Amino acid sequence: MQEQDYITFEAYLTGDLKPEEQLAFEKRLSTDADVKLAFESYKNASKFLKHHIENDEKNQAFKTNLESVSNTYFQNKAVAKNKVKRINPWYYSVAAAAILFIGFFIGQQFSNPVYDDYANYESISLTVRGSQQDVLTKAETAFNNKNYQNANKYFSELIKTDASNLELKLYNAVALVELDRFDEADAVFENIIASPSVYRNKATWYLALSKLKQEDNIACLKILQTLPKDADDYKQAQKLIKKLD
Repeated sequence: MQEQDYITFEAYLTGDLKPEEQLAFEKRLSTDADVKLAFESYKNASKFLKHHIENDEKNQAFKTNLESVSNTYFQNKAVAKNKVKRINPWYYSVAAAAILFIGFFIGQQFSNPVYDDYANYESISLTVRGSQQDVLTKAETAFNNKNYQNANKYFSELIKTDASNLELKLYNAVALVELDRFDEADAVFENIIASPSVYRNKATWYLALSKLKQEDNIACLKILQTLPKDADDYKQAQKLIKKLD
């Protein structure tokens, strides 16, 4: 699509086309599949942008910035022609933003997967045997606040007195991955996977993410393929497998 096509899309959506221009555009939509697909994508992006930009005063600075971007983006295009009806400058802003939005979306779909895209760890609430509630609370707080250095310190203290607690070991290994201590983390995950534990599937998923962070995509893919269909992270794993294949 050319820049002028997006201007036409926006003018059509706002009813700013002349009757003969509207008829010509609708005929084009009915006969050109590529134009129709581009128009539907633009319409969805435009709707999203208008909702989150025009109706939110807090985004006024962003709107002004879009207008500035669009002036540069379209400066040598439709503005150069003398027309009876002048297009509202905000159309250019919406069109420019929609193009950027669509481009970002496509880029996300086809870009190489990275660890940060998938490492969305939920807040934890742990159980521990014994009288270490204070240390447990500190471990939970540190982990949930993404203070993995302290989380590792508190988890290690807890594990010393509760060495069979695989839940503690699992989240300590996550902290180790975040600290780039991969050999230690992967060894813990592998031990949990080898045990008849309810944490096996989660450890498998986290081990795959560890390999992804290490940019060992082959190992990551192999691990993901072992995750059973009843695993909580199975759907996420399938999406990651498609990107790695």
